[in-house]
Amino acid sequence: MAQKMSMNLKQTQSLMMTPQLQQAIKLLTLTHLEMTSVIASEMVENPMLEETGGESTRQEVEKERGANKEATAENFSGPELIEKSKDNFDWDKYIDNYNSTSSTPYMKESFSKDDAPNYENMVSRGNTLHEHLEWQLRMESLTDDEWEFADSIIYNINDDGYLDENLEELLYNTKLDREDALEILKMIQHLDPVGCATSGLHECLLVQAGALEEKHPLVDLLIKNHLDDLIKKDYKKIESDLGVSSEKIKDAELILHSLNPKPGRLINPDEIQYVVPDIYVKKVGDEFVVKLNDEGVPKLKISNLYKKLLSASNTKEETSDYIQEKLRSAMWLIKSIDNRQRTIEKVANAILKYQPEFFKKGAAHLKPMILKDIANEIGMHESTVSRVTTNKFMHTSLGTFELKFFFNTGIGGKNGGVDIASESLKLKIKELVDNEDPRKPLSDQKISDILKKSDILVARRTVAKYREMLNILPSSKRKQAS
Repeated sequence: MAQKMSMNLKQTQSLMMTPQLQQAIKLLTLTHLEMTSVIASEMVENPMLEETGGESTRQEVEKERGANKEATAENFSGPELIEKSKDNFDWDKYIDNYNSTSSTPYMKESFSKDDAPNYENMVSRGNTLHEHLEWQLRMESLTDDEWEFADSIIYNINDDGYLDENLEELLYNTKLDREDALEILKMIQHLDPVGCATSGLHECLLVQAGALEEKHPLVDLLIKNHLDDLIKKDYKKIESDLGVSSEKIKDAELILHSLNPKPGRLINPDEIQYVVPDIYVKKVGDEFVVKLNDEGVPKLKISNLYKKLLSASNTKEETSDYIQEKLRSAMWLIKSIDNRQRTIEKVANAILKYQPEFFKKGAAHLKPMILKDIANEIGMHESTVSRVTTNKFMHTSLGTFELKFFFNTGIGGKNGGVDIASESLKLKIKELVDNEDPRKPLSDQKISDILKKSDILVARRTVAKYREMLNILPSSKRKQAS
């Protein structure tokens, strides 16, 4: 066993980077107001951080990379990031700490009255976990039977993200083959947030560990066989069983601690969300351009005072260790903010490229577009695009839209028809109903027939589904007396 694990040790160098990447991923999921709140808190807690009026965040990153090579190795990776960390995690509080991921908004005047969108566009209600998972599944081409099984999974997931219903019963009741049904389950487990629809803590953590870009066999072994030993901090037992050093175990524990034991809690629909757009799209001449919203985001730099203390020869070792720790934390925050802003900007530019007609003519001209389209365009994973598009907003001349709004599956394109985005189909159905004769309202089948004349081939039941989503009554209840 020890010989087998020696091969694994070669794969654990990248373990050093993940806790800092966790911070970058967390920032990526926050709203604009939540991010400014996190930055404000970090500036209070970390004396290495100062606000600068001139230099941009990206310039500051480059400057500090050159100023302190030890703390800012290539891509902020390498053993030095955690080699001095001797702290052990409090596993007793680990799960309880994930009951909430919200933060208090940092209220600050950020825009001029001329640029600010209407107040009516400033408040929204977050999707439920079920709605968030369903939205992502709509990007997949599922059959009716697959959708029925997927719904049975999604609507049996509790607030923590775990599957409440017995999986074997759900498998027994589906029309799908067992193997196909398990593929749908696996698909749901890897949607954002990763780890939902799992049976318990062990499976939840294993799914998340398996979704990491770098595979870590030691982390998998700890989850499968040694969670209780980690809770007890019985490193000697784990050393004996696996034949690895306690240092390597603690490195793997850092990765494990970055996973979320209650992924469902990441989607919280109960709070009112005050929206500040992350992106502005404005027409300049004949072209539309993306402007990143940097208002309210402090430009950060490293404190010169503490840099001098770090380089002073008479600085005590414990003081130097403290400053080094805060320096690493500060540099990662600066890099993470820069990464978040640039990623949102990339996604917004890709949306603008894919949906030019929407910005020129409105929602009726929205094209089918899925997460994979944008992921391929910007060279990132679909889960990253999903995080970026959730609770991020774009202000346009047509209104303020969540980035998720622009993603729609194609409908009506089968059997030689024309593909149309689901939002565009809704608008067409609404337009037909608005213009119908109230004495002879259009039935779902009639609407389907009219759409067919425009090569939009949608079944009657599909029309009924979208009519219900628009809260439009059936034709029998819309009919008015002569």
